[in-house]
Amino acid sequence: MKMIIRNLSRDTTESEIKDLFAKFGEVTACDLVMDKQTGGSKGFGFVEMPNPKHAKYAIKNLNDKTIANSRIRVKVAEEK
Repeated sequence: MKMIIRNLSRDTTESEIKDLFAKFGEVTACDLVMDKQTGGSKGFGFVEMPNPKHAKYAIKNLNDKTIANSRIRVKVAEEK
């Protein structure tokens, strides 16, 4: 299941996001979206977990949680 994480601190790293979600189950992909001009984080990213049960548990526990002084929002990513 692919999830989107919004409102991340610009200082949060891809590794930190992966570690955060790995507490709830296996993480198969983690992509922090970067600004092409500045090279800095755009403040959101995507995480994929193969087990939907683990993903839903992660959403339940991480949505609206304060990480690095930012209240993050986590939900299922909509497919394009």
